[in-house]
Amino acid sequence: MKRNVKTIAAVLITSLLVITFLSGCGSSNSSGGQESKELNVFNWTEYIPDITIQKFEEEYGVKVNYSMFSSNEEMLAKVAAGGGVYDLTMASDYIVPSMIERDMIEPIDLSNIPNFEYLIDDYIDQDFDPGNKYSVPFMGNTLSLGVNPDAIGLDPSKITSYTDLWSPELENQLVVLDDQRMIIGMILKSLGYSANSTDPKELEEAKEKMIELLPNIKAFDSDSPKQMMVNGEAAGGLVWGPEIALAQREGANFETIIPEEGLLITMDNWVIPKDAKNKELAEKFINFILEPEISAEIAQHQPYINPNKEARKLIDEDILNNIAIYPPEEEVERLEYIEDIGEAIQLYDRVWSEAKGSQ
Repeated sequence: MKRNVKTIAAVLITSLLVITFLSGCGSSNSSGGQESKELNVFNWTEYIPDITIQKFEEEYGVKVNYSMFSSNEEMLAKVAAGGGVYDLTMASDYIVPSMIERDMIEPIDLSNIPNFEYLIDDYIDQDFDPGNKYSVPFMGNTLSLGVNPDAIGLDPSKITSYTDLWSPELENQLVVLDDQRMIIGMILKSLGYSANSTDPKELEEAKEKMIELLPNIKAFDSDSPKQMMVNGEAAGGLVWGPEIALAQREGANFETIIPEEGLLITMDNWVIPKDAKNKELAEKFINFILEPEISAEIAQHQPYINPNKEARKLIDEDILNNIAIYPPEEEVERLEYIEDIGEAIQLYDRVWSEAKGSQ
């Protein structure tokens, strides 16, 4: 009798496993079967408000599993090792070419993203992805310099260049991004070179210059550098411009300074990892994010550069006029984009690790 009960139980369990397996086979993938009820999104820290995710879940009857990273390098490593874990992730413009070359991302079907038409021409069909075959712009930012005039220990009017960051008066007062391309790029510009230089001599010079700057750096933080500005731990920040704007929103007395060398800029883009299990749902999510009302809502919560022309009509003027977020018109032509530098990234890796390791 016991043996019969065990046999029946085994059959039932086996049947349930088969049914579960077959149901799983019906989930959505790039070939377009029954749509999955889950979407796995991998994105920068503090980039999309929870309310936006909830609206997508309610509209499409799905669950979004939302995880975050704090650097392009972390994203690349996890996507490379993920084996189709993520359906959608974010890549800075200069990262996209290497992901294409390494066959890490899927082509995007723009016919599934009709809201693509709302994107401003200046942000689409760029050299890093002609025709937007693999990427769709989301938002961007500049590397911006903000100072608290009451605490900086140096007359803000005397801070006009990146080179002023090396002033002894700024010892242990700066929070800067933990981002090698941005910080090394800034140092290269301070030396009169391109932020995308691949010249070994120029990069060695930048390494020595970075070592000289370390006494003035209180912390490297790309997750939420605004916190150190808000709580008074840092009197100056070389951070994403929106972090300055968010610190101002929380009451921090910070002013934005545009260095005479000009600003660095980068745009982030949606990409679909290779072997994503829910490609069509990922494209629906991109299209949803590009709806003007939704795009504007995101920009109100997280005030980054919004490339959506219809959404900009709905964004508050104080955000659009904040130079920490949107550079003044006269600065736009001087913007330098961070670019793909190919194998030279190994030089940047070495410079970064050796400089930080000298502390």
